[in-house]
Formats: sequence, structure tokens, C-alpha cells
Amino acid sequence: MLSAPNRYGTGVLIGEVARRSGVSARMLRHYDRLGLVSPTGRTVGGYREYAADDIRRIFHVEALRSLGLTLREIGRALDDPEFTPGGLLGELVQRTEERLRQEQELLDRLQAIDSAGPDDWPDVLRVVELLRGLDSVDAARRQQAALTPDDELPSEVLAAALLTESDPNVAGALRWALARSTDDVLAALAPALRSADLVIRRRAIVAIAEVPGADATAVLTGALEDLDLTVRKHAAIALGRRGETAAVPTLITLVVEGLNDVEAAETLAMIPDAGPEILAVLRAELAAPGTAPDARIRLAQALGELPQGLTRETLQSLVRDPEHAVALTAKALLA
Repeated sequence: MLSAPNRYGTGVLIGEVARRSGVSARMLRHYDRLGLVSPTGRTVGGYREYAADDIRRIFHVEALRSLGLTLREIGRALDDPEFTPGGLLGELVQRTEERLRQEQELLDRLQAIDSAGPDDWPDVLRVVELLRGLDSVDAARRQQAALTPDDELPSEVLAAALLTESDPNVAGALRWALARSTDDVLAALAPALRSADLVIRRRAIVAIAEVPGADATAVLTGALEDLDLTVRKHAAIALGRRGETAAVPTLITLVVEGLNDVEAAETLAMIPDAGPEILAVLRAELAAPGTAPDARIRLAQALGELPQGLTRETLQSLVRDPEHAVALTAKALLA
């Protein structure tokens, strides 16, 4: 806690106190009117004279003001012997967090407007209106803002809106807007894959799956290491459609787990020159002792997506499978 310098004595005039304490004379008079810091004495001419204790109280007031306390709260803190700081400090933390949140929102909005590169104030107002539309509580208005024909919102703004959007129709509109954006969409979306929030990672991977190019393929390949199978699913299906063999293990896992297994099996057939590798993994899963019967049926069905010239021998062996449904599936595929 700050304390009054020793050179202050009794009878210090308001101007000298203001000069050395950094508190304006106007504010000192305001403190006096509130009864927060009242000078002990007056000169013959009626000027305020501050004693050492008065000056020390000024420093105490300023220290508490620096923590965000109101003048009313400061008065209670200094004068009420039963006043404890615990509850008030917690409230100050909440106030500060809210103020920082509001300041961050303002900063984000200003950066978004600046990124849009408006040429004049009407352009600024148009961008502000679009941003307000994206922040609306009305899903229809958010969707309308995302589908605006004007290419005025930068990709980072659209990406930020997408990552927090829960309405599937609005999310689809935002992905459409990102797909037609001329900005670096991948740079705006890829960092979200490192989020601790699973929902954000899932929203990001769906959007990244629609981004063309080698850079997006590399990001999708990295997403195959995600702990969440749904994230890996979107990455693998997108990679399989691009013919990437790295997607094979995850696609077969989807077949085994029954998560979008039909789509995963169809995607396996889209990977050129990977047929022997896919067949080997499918056969290994079919032969594994821990594979559940329903998973083996799905694996047999997945064989039907591959060229029969490659799978005929395996299917013929499955015709004699002890699992009746697996044997019937193999017979149907051979027929």
C-alpha cells in the first residue's frame, strides 16, 4: 500500500497535495464533498489544509481506485470495520472479465471491418450491418448475412462465425460463403483443429474437408491423428475421395465401428491402386478373433465395393464362414 511521503507535514495546501500526489485539485474537492477525504483544517483565508493522515488516506483511496472499486465502495472499505474484501474482490474479478470480453468483441469487430477493406463510410456501415446479422439471435437473419451476394466479409470473420454456429442451415450457408471466398480460408480454419473444444474441432474439419488443394490435404492428413473418431471420420472420407491411401485405416475402422460405414466402404473404392492394401486390411479384420459378428458383416459388405477380380477368392472363402449372415453376404456378392 502506498503511504504519504515523510516530507508532508500538517497544514499542506490543496495545490501542493495535488502536485505531489498526482490527484487533481478538482478531484480532491470532489473527495471532500463526498466525505471520502476531508482536510483536517482550514487556513485563515478558508483554504483547505491536509494533515499527514489526510494525505495517507488519499493514497489509500487511489490504491483502491486502481483495483476498480467505486468511490462508494472505497468509502465502505476504509470506514466500515466489519467490511471484508473477499466478496468484493470476487465481484471485481467478474467485472474485469466482462469488461475484457466486451473489449475483445470490439477489437474483433474493428479488425473484421479493417480486414474487409472498406473504401468509405457507407462501406463501413454495410460491413457493420453484415456483422450484426451474423451475431443475430435469429437464425434466418444469420443465414441471410452469410448468403449475402457481396463479397465483403473476410474469411476469418466467416470462419469465426462458423465455429460458433449451432444451426445446421446457417452452418451450411457459412461453409458455402467460405468456399467462394478468395481469402486464405485454410489459414482461418486450421488453427481450430488444435482447440480443446471438441465441437469446434468437428465444425472446423467439416469445413476444411471442402477446401481444395494440397495444403488442405496435408491438414486433413494431420487430422487423422485426432483423438475423436468423428473428426477422423470427416478427414478420412475427404482424403479417400482425394485418393489418399493414408485414409485407409480410418475408413476401415469406420466400417468396423458402424459409423458411416456405407459411405466409408464406398470411399475405399475411390482410392486408386490401393485395392491390395485395402483387401489385406479387410481380411485381417475379418479374421481377427475379437471382431464382432455385425462388424464382420459390414466388412464383408465392404468387399463388395472393390473389384470382384480382387475379392473373389476372399468372398469364396467367406461362403463357408460359420457366421451365417457373413456367408449369405458373400454368396450375394459373388452372385
